[in-house]
Amino acid sequence: MLEETSLFVLFMILLVLLFMSAFFSSSETALMSLNRYRMRHLAQQGHRGALIAESLLSRPDRLIGLILLGNNFVNIFASAIATVIGIKLLGENGILVATFALTLIVLLFAEVLPKTLAALHPERVAYPASFVLKPLQFILYPLVWIISMITRWLLRLLGVSAEDAKSTAINVEELKVALMEAGSMIPRSHKDMLMSILELEQITVNDVMVPRNEIEGIDINMPFNDIVKQLSHCGYTRLPVYQDSMDNIVGILHVRKALNLLTQDNLNPQTLNNIVKKAYFVPEGTSLNTQLIQFQRNLRRTGLVVDEYGDLLGLITLEDIFREIVGEFTANTIDDDKDIHPQSDGSFLINGTATIREINRNNQWHLPTDGPKTINGLVLEMLESIPDPGVSLRVEDYVIEVIQTADNIVKTVRIRSIEAEVSEAEPAEST
Repeated sequence: MLEETSLFVLFMILLVLLFMSAFFSSSETALMSLNRYRMRHLAQQGHRGALIAESLLSRPDRLIGLILLGNNFVNIFASAIATVIGIKLLGENGILVATFALTLIVLLFAEVLPKTLAALHPERVAYPASFVLKPLQFILYPLVWIISMITRWLLRLLGVSAEDAKSTAINVEELKVALMEAGSMIPRSHKDMLMSILELEQITVNDVMVPRNEIEGIDINMPFNDIVKQLSHCGYTRLPVYQDSMDNIVGILHVRKALNLLTQDNLNPQTLNNIVKKAYFVPEGTSLNTQLIQFQRNLRRTGLVVDEYGDLLGLITLEDIFREIVGEFTANTIDDDKDIHPQSDGSFLINGTATIREINRNNQWHLPTDGPKTINGLVLEMLESIPDPGVSLRVEDYVIEVIQTADNIVKTVRIRSIEAEVSEAEPAEST
């Protein structure tokens, strides 16, 4: 029958078959390249193409079976048509010519080109194609079902279950990668906040707390006039209240309530004790994610961090956790930071009590944060002794020079990034 068909009709049939082959090839690549989360978002908004594509992808074995069934059928049929055309034009030699010619044409125009376009623009191809594949899947269901069953049986022989592919949940690290690759679709500030939220589980209260020696509190046994003077000049909203020393915490005082009583001439030792709230203690090592939930659950904004023996280590506030997420609340720049002082040569004079996390955040550095929390602690851990002024050490890509020591701690250091150095000498010691 094909031998009696005119060459024009045969060429038209071959062209249609090549188009169908390109359709199946591009559909497979496009559907498998779709962003599943964007597809689900569009489906929830009622996008018809996304709804059908999601339905097709819910059973990938059937979808692949359908596409391969259609693709192989049209390719084999196209091969038969090309053979007939070759024989009509060149006789028996036309079989070999038609084989090579069709292979090249199918490879370029029915495989590489459509699959490349589909990979670059999956949504433009997948959603329109799904309108064709869905009814085609219904029409060819018996054949597709048989192919699917054979495929699942072969997979079981190989120890693979089709159910394994149904879970598309991603973990935290994969979500971070997705955020980093979001590009301009998500503003940089929003991206930074989302990344900070994801990292709250790895950060503990010890990393962001105010250390014990820097906590400002009120000694309830002080003369009352001194207490009033301290409250009048206080720059904090809440203060710990203690007796004689920080080892005897009485509670937490809301400074604004005390000042309101003061303006009403109603502040005295008795009324002051009445507004002191019971202290809320936080175990050391608690993650910021957990502590944020605990603050919300207990309706608290301030907690005192204690170790396993109940000794006070520091103070953590809700604002400290929020600062880890959104950054500084004020417009102060690095030049205004009391602990970090930039120098004209590109280095920074930094107080030894400054936390490494704060330095990294302000300077966009990457000093190690998995050990000591302060620069003083980092230097002491590296050198294993109290260094003399002038001693330098290298920590990863940073040179730390000890400027001042006092009271068995490193008071001031100079830090410079090696990448920013031009002609600086090598450090005296290295890690």
